[in-house]
Order: sequence, then structure tokens, then C-alpha cells
Amino acid sequence: MDDPLSAWGAPPSERYEELANRFRPLFARIRDSAVERDLEHRLPHDEIKWLREAGFPRLRLPRDQGGVGATLPELFGLLIELGAADTNVVNAVRAHLGFVEDVLTAHEKEWQAHWLGLLAQGALIGAGLSEAGTAKVGTFATVLSRTPQGLRLNGKKFYTTGSLFADWVAVAAQDGEETVFLQVPRTAPGVEVLDDWDGFGQALTASGTAIFENVTVEPEWVRPSAARFPYAVPFYQLVHLASLAGIGRALADDVARRVQQRDRVYSHGNAARVADDPQILQVVGRVHGAAYSAGAIALHAAKALQRSYQTHLDTDADAAQREHANALAHVEVDQSVSVITRLVLDASTDLFDALGASATLRTAGLDRYWRNARTISSHNPRVYRERQVGAFVVNGTVPPASYRVGNG
Repeated sequence: MDDPLSAWGAPPSERYEELANRFRPLFARIRDSAVERDLEHRLPHDEIKWLREAGFPRLRLPRDQGGVGATLPELFGLLIELGAADTNVVNAVRAHLGFVEDVLTAHEKEWQAHWLGLLAQGALIGAGLSEAGTAKVGTFATVLSRTPQGLRLNGKKFYTTGSLFADWVAVAAQDGEETVFLQVPRTAPGVEVLDDWDGFGQALTASGTAIFENVTVEPEWVRPSAARFPYAVPFYQLVHLASLAGIGRALADDVARRVQQRDRVYSHGNAARVADDPQILQVVGRVHGAAYSAGAIALHAAKALQRSYQTHLDTDADAAQREHANALAHVEVDQSVSVITRLVLDASTDLFDALGASATLRTAGLDRYWRNARTISSHNPRVYRERQVGAFVVNGTVPPASYRVGNG
């Protein structure tokens, strides 16, 4: 058989294959243990360690900072491949990758230089933004207080994806009437990160609770501005879409391999070999086409993020040009959400039509594709995206620059 990677289309850049070949043996190692880890609820501590050692978290950093200066399409191409190995691992580094974008686009040069140095040394950042409590939309119950002894952080977070594997936790908190963003060491006194996420999918992301109890905060840990990078919303959405595209590729490869190897046939089938049955081949082709389309859409949307990033750094660009590039990045990703979600969720069910009842055995691990895809899709709800796209193309209404969740 030809190289299966060739069926996924042209890479996002001329140098992409050289870049990806550095990580593909590692992705294969991660994939080989994915089903076993899912069955045993074994968190990917080793897998995250391997990625760190290989320099994956530093991909977007400049070469003189220990990175390779990867473009956003290159990054998302690699995230799709990593997602095909294990989407839990993609989700575990999602907050870190977003923080890197914060640093790369920051106007506060002293803060930027400080964190570029730490990231170049291999620091890994986890999530501590969302809350499951009673705070109203746009506010946080987690509070940064000013005391005679200095700054103190108190509160509880949920969906702290990746923080259990990280060195630092990126936290959003209230400082009086203002929202502030800060980073605190995961091992600092008063910080406790729990593995209490019990979702039926993405179970190994450590997306549970983080507790901050009277944590001492150094002033340099607080970002001078609460502004995030301008394409933050579509960036975080697109990481989820890359995960879905990775699931699509994995299940497409899985069903093709199982059909090739399957000996048992139905008497009312169409061939003596399952691999020759045209109806079964049709199912395999449908699933593969869905996976191809999901990846192609995600990579095309990544180009819009790259344009937003470049426009943000372009000193000749004016505010209107930056706002336009950001709006298009939002819309391109928004209109990708419902399509990719539907393609992959459908494919994760359709694959069973090409196989027998033995495909439902837990040890086969095929159910994890739907469980993970459904969970990712619930974190990235499609119901509002189509409305926002319609509002933009009909009325010129730009999607909101940031999303918050809380009590109404």
C-alpha cells in the first residue's frame, strides 16, 4: 500500500515533512499505548515528558529561543497528527500553546522577554481560567488580594486541562473590579491540582479541579495587561477542531486496517473476502472522505489565523486592518466548527457499519473515538457558531472577541 499520509493531501508548507518527521516516531509511541491507557485510566505523564524532551511545546518559538519558528498552519498540521495518536495529549498542551501565542504577540516587552526565557528553558503552562461555581458571566470567584504581606490568590477552578502535567498554571482572577491574568507555579504552597474530571471522553486530560488557598503571588507573575492575543478565541477553537480531524484520521486508518485483516463474512454479503465487498468499501471510503475533509478544512482555517498573527505584528498595518484580519479568522473558524463536528461524529459511528459485533469490545477501543469527539464537541459548542457566521455575512456583525461562561 502507498504511504497513507499521502492520502491526506499536500502538507501546509515545503518544510513540513522535515519538521513532522522529527515527531512521527514519538506520535507512533503515543498511539501504541492509547487504548491501554484509556482502559486503565493512566494519565499521559510519560507522553507529555516525551513531547517536552522533543521540543514540541517550543515549536512556535523563534530559533534563537530554542524553537523552530513554526507557522500556525505547520503547528496545526502537527496537532492533527498528534490528535490521530491521542487527543488527550493535544488537549493537555492546549493551554500552553495558547500562552505561547500570548507571549509572541505581547506588547509588554519586559514581560515578553521574561516568559520567552522560561519557555525556551522548557517551562510548560496549564489551564486555570474556567470556573464551575456561581460567578456571573464576565467575572470570576477566584480573587487576587492585596495584603500587608503581599499579593495572595484564593479560589477554585475547573477544566484545568493540562495543569497536572505543567510547571505553571495560567489563572484568571478578579482584582477588585478588574480581571487579571497571572501565572503561579503548580507546586507552590497552597496550590492543589486534582484529577477529578470524570467525563466519558477525553478522560486523560486531567481537566479537573485546581484549588488556590492563600497562594503567595510575586508581582512579576501578574501580566501587566489583561488583553489576550487577538485571535485567541479562534485559536483555542481550532485546537479542538485539529483534535477532531486527528480522530477522523485515526478512525479512518483503524477501520481500513480492520477490514483488510477481517476474515469473517456474512452469508448475505457481497464477496468471499470482506476487503472485496463493495458495500464495506463504500463505508470505508465515506469515513476516509470525512476525515480528509475535516483535516483540509482545519488546515485552511489555520491560514486565517496566520494572517491575523502577521497583521498584528505588522507595524505598517492600521487598527482597521488588524480588526479585519481578526474578524475573518473568527468567521473562518466559526464556519468550520459545525461542519468538522458533524463529519467526525458521523464517521465515529459509521465505521462500525464496516465491521462486526466484535468491534464493540472495549479492548478494541473503537468507542473512544466517539466518546472523545463528542466530549471535544461539547467543549466547543457548534450551536452558536452558525448563527454568528450568518450574522456576519448578512449584517456584518463581527463575532465577539472573547467568550466567557458563568451564571446569567
